Amino acid sequence: MIGIFDSGLGGLSVLAAIARVLPRADLVYLADTAHVPYGDKPDDFIRGRVLAIGRHLVAQGCDLLVVACNTATAHAVTELRQQHPGIPVVGVEPGVKPAAQGSRSGRIAVLATEATARSERLRRLIREHAGNVDVRIQPCPGWATRIETLNLDGEELDADIRDKVQPLLDAGADHIVLGCTHYAFLMPALLRLVAGRAQLVDVAEAIARQVARLYVRPEGNARLHLQATARPERLHAALPALGLNWLAARAHGASLATP
Repeated sequence: MIGIFDSGLGGLSVLAAIARVLPRADLVYLADTAHVPYGDKPDDFIRGRVLAIGRHLVAQGCDLLVVACNTATAHAVTELRQQHPGIPVVGVEPGVKPAAQGSRSGRIAVLATEATARSERLRRLIREHAGNVDVRIQPCPGWATRIETLNLDGEELDADIRDKVQPLLDAGADHIVLGCTHYAFLMPALLRLVAGRAQLVDVAEAIARQVARLYVRPEGNARLHLQATARPERLHAALPALGLNWLAARAHGASLATP
């Protein structure tokens, strides 16, 4: 069984990609909705939550873990792997490498939560994979919360996106990395601004391919268990609103988790 977790709804974009690649695998998705978002939380708090959730999922029988959250990966994936040395752990990191490789202008940008924007892991990614390009990091406070409240459209959102992204386009960025799994659900709004000017880089499909390579038991009963640390009924109800009706049909409600 594969355990996938995030602070809230954002990791559902990764869950969907994994479910497409491994349609028969048994999956557990845990949303830490009692503490969402992670982006404005202290580093030690984020680390503690990641380790607690990892223990919870392993205790349920998960033999592969996916940290479907850039912020959680940046602050705790190393410790999570140390805690469970016999279990593959797949983290989600901003697609800096493909963006840098694909850039023709030599300028890229990363949209990120505040915690990811300040993380050493992001700085290391940039040093290792984007040393020859100009990388601009744009914190986007409040964006993850918009997804959690299903506020996915409207003039206010378009204005907020324009304020954050237009300066990056004006500076010549031709690849814009979605540095938070929540931001995949803002793709339509983002495309209205960047279409024809820059390419959006999302890593969900690449993560799914990595999970498929690592998982030794791809065949199961196609079960999907949804769990949340607060108001689990909202997790299941959010799936149709996010365009994931097919996942809603596969899941049978959602339960409360207390890691």
